[in-house]
Amino acid sequence: MPKQIHMNAFTQCCIGHHSIGQWKHPLDRPLEGYKNVHYWIELAKILEAGFFDALFLADVHGTYNVYRGSRDTAVRYGTQFPSNDPTLIISAMAAATRHLGFATTFSTTYYPPYHAAKLFSTLDHLTDGRIAWNIVTSYLADANANFGLGEIMAHDQRYDRAEEYMEVCYQLWEHSWEEDAMARDRVNDMLIDPSKVHQINYEGKYFNVPGPHMCEPSLQRTPVLFQAGQSGRGVQFAARHAEAIFALNPNIAACRAGVKDLTRELKVLGRRRDEVKYFPGVTVIVAPSDEEAHLKLETCRKYRSPEGALALFCGWIGVDIAKLPSGKSLMNMKTDAIQGLINYFAVVDPQREWTLEDIGEFLSIGSVMPKIVGSPQTVADELERWMDEGGCDGFNLVPVTQPHGFAEFGELVVPELQRRGRMRTRYEGETLRELYFGPGHRRLAKKHAAHQTLPAWKQAAKVKRKAPAKKGARVTAK
Repeated sequence: MPKQIHMNAFTQCCIGHHSIGQWKHPLDRPLEGYKNVHYWIELAKILEAGFFDALFLADVHGTYNVYRGSRDTAVRYGTQFPSNDPTLIISAMAAATRHLGFATTFSTTYYPPYHAAKLFSTLDHLTDGRIAWNIVTSYLADANANFGLGEIMAHDQRYDRAEEYMEVCYQLWEHSWEEDAMARDRVNDMLIDPSKVHQINYEGKYFNVPGPHMCEPSLQRTPVLFQAGQSGRGVQFAARHAEAIFALNPNIAACRAGVKDLTRELKVLGRRRDEVKYFPGVTVIVAPSDEEAHLKLETCRKYRSPEGALALFCGWIGVDIAKLPSGKSLMNMKTDAIQGLINYFAVVDPQREWTLEDIGEFLSIGSVMPKIVGSPQTVADELERWMDEGGCDGFNLVPVTQPHGFAEFGELVVPELQRRGRMRTRYEGETLRELYFGPGHRRLAKKHAAHQTLPAWKQAAKVKRKAPAKKGARVTAK
């Protein structure tokens, strides 16, 4: 049986996501839709009809102000600005669907872990177990300033802090409430058994959180955990925590190398490759024939904004490439922004002398996502090739026009993939974790990092259970 393809739709609550300038395209609707709940409900229905696993929502809290030393370019072209909060629309979309999952980006830098734990438990309740968290440490300097945090932390230090952040969340989600704490005992007038709700009393370098968790356990307890780190430190973090990886791989060879790096780190931590799904981002333009698809691409190019795309890329890497001296390469430069993208163009084509104009043109359609253009058969062939040769588990789809591009993928490509046995024809399981890992996989794996560090009350209970009975003592089963 061929390996099944998992599909996530990737977008943001903004006008210009990864194809800057397409707001001028007559088929693109986020100009007004991004701030309208009915637009998002319609998108969710489109995706569920196309058997997608999840809608993956990006988010940022600052402007892209690195390019030419100003945010003016990003503001002029609408480069992920303005951008609304994605967490607030999820419950409306969940009410309009039954199976589609929802992954949302949430920063460990700007919000305390106690707040994050409550937010995601609430969303998991409201979606009936269909929520995921894309864990990010954030990198935009003006966002730090707006949250009153001063200078941005060094790249690796942000991950060190995030490690502790995750420990707090895990203890709140997995270890604060016992499974049967909600007694609902009408006879004895006890809604919750207080002996089964525990403080976590976490004390660390960055966080001190007594608890208990404010929310009763949800269907998944812990949301499905996404991560997008591609630097050495990022891959280590992902291997410890992630159940799904959002990868930015320019080609199949890079995808294969990324899977290999992840697999190596997972093995070090005693985790298996099949415990983590690997999703490269792709931009697809599809039409009934290859010729029509390429005509669509040419139409999209008429509306592109290369400078807006350059503002996005420079913001990601934290380097103003417009100011690089002639002959200066990005190769192996250090950045406190997205380190994994520094060498991107050297991977795309190491022999090419990339000019600023070349980079802007390349990024103007789908930004750093590889572009797949063609008929349903051509697109399906290429997606299968990525799966079989790249070793990935599915894709984060980033169409050029929205929601039109998602609808076309569902109408044209999904039936072709279903015919080949590559995509589901019906949903199985109740939670998002079950969509990814199969029915019965509702909760985090027992060997996950969430279960490795226990709060004091649970450690004491574990010791008590293991303690041998005193000689002559009578042991009574409760």
